[in-house]
Amino acid sequence: MISRIDLRGDALPEGPALRDLLPRADFDVQAALEKVRPICEAVHHRGDAALIDFAEKFDGVRLESVRVPARALTDALAGLDPAVRAALEESIRRARLVHRAQRRTTHTTQVVPGGSVTEKWVPVERVGLYAPGGRSVYPSSVVMNVVPAQEAGVESIALASPAQADFGGLPHPTILAACALLGVDEVYAAGGATAVAMFAYGTESCPPANMVTGPGNIWVAAAKRYFTGRIGIDAEAGPTEIAILADAGADPVHVASDLISQAEHDPLAAAVLVTDSVELADAVEKELEPQVAATRHVDDRIVPALTGKQSAIVLVDGVEEGLRVVDAYGAEHLEIQTADAAAVADRVKNAGAVFIGPWAPVSLGDYAAGSNHVLPTGGCACHSSGLSVQSFLRGIHIVDYTKDALAEVAHHVVTLAEAEDLPAHGAAIKARFGWKVPESK
Repeated sequence: MISRIDLRGDALPEGPALRDLLPRADFDVQAALEKVRPICEAVHHRGDAALIDFAEKFDGVRLESVRVPARALTDALAGLDPAVRAALEESIRRARLVHRAQRRTTHTTQVVPGGSVTEKWVPVERVGLYAPGGRSVYPSSVVMNVVPAQEAGVESIALASPAQADFGGLPHPTILAACALLGVDEVYAAGGATAVAMFAYGTESCPPANMVTGPGNIWVAAAKRYFTGRIGIDAEAGPTEIAILADAGADPVHVASDLISQAEHDPLAAAVLVTDSVELADAVEKELEPQVAATRHVDDRIVPALTGKQSAIVLVDGVEEGLRVVDAYGAEHLEIQTADAAAVADRVKNAGAVFIGPWAPVSLGDYAAGSNHVLPTGGCACHSSGLSVQSFLRGIHIVDYTKDALAEVAHHVVTLAEAEDLPAHGAAIKARFGWKVPESK
């Protein structure tokens, strides 16, 4: 059901050569970019009318309005299963605890007497958040997007999720209920590239946003790339991934269930086990079949994901080599199921989120650990972070110098300006001192 890659015996290559040996899904955002371009421009020129036409084309429902009425939000919350409501409320509570601690404070550095630089943190004014609604419904993604934006102090928050024909053209009621729980009342029935375009350009019903965040399919990723520079984005999210670094002491039942849990997202989802134990590899393979057979979404998601080129069991000589492999892979989710797992996890350099030991599975992080599940994919964890309060903040430096403080460093500024052949930069200093650079003290 899942392939093997044997990296034992020979010395592991470095850098890109090692990354090239590891499984990864095909995800060509550039090719998708040309297909979303006309969609985005149609929204630009036709506004809500284009959104309504695309909802009919892609979602099979003709909308009367893109904006979700307030009554639909209150009705969705009133009709929410009490157990689901309690679970969402606990997820929100834990997420707030973690994200509130990420807030940044203004800090002033006294560089010299009379000269200071202050860094203040200012939230983005308006954000558009996206909650997918294709194969599954993701109220958890509403929580993971809204909570950090609120804790950052963003004043204007709007959310989009695809129209659902089964619910009269509204987004899924659980999505709407989650918005109501979080106090988000600006919600739109728009999906994929059309939602990103709506936030980027603005329409008759939706003012433009400064930033768009949230997971989605390749069309969402392509639209984010299309608008990079016009709006801020969190990331071009690719197919979800789990990597598990495990030794002989890991429980194959746990490992197999965690691989399957990611595979059920999407046929392109990646499930990778890195281990130095052939016995564990054999046991996990044996365990996969009955667990897959006992669950749902088998033929359309789980089997294609586990048998695809993006999933594999990778055999290594030891945990040390396994660490090099998972760092080269840079997984969205990385579980460490080894002896002394906390110490091993502390050495990980590249991962969106790390889950330590047998009692911190990725499923916990998806819903109720308090961490954020909007994470870098496709190896981007080597340079990018997951969604957080900082994602919605901008650092602004405020420079405050007196005349004496400027005089002290003026000659250095002039010297560097002349070294860069930018004499007007130096002249801007000289003009403040009667065109004579003060002597250094």
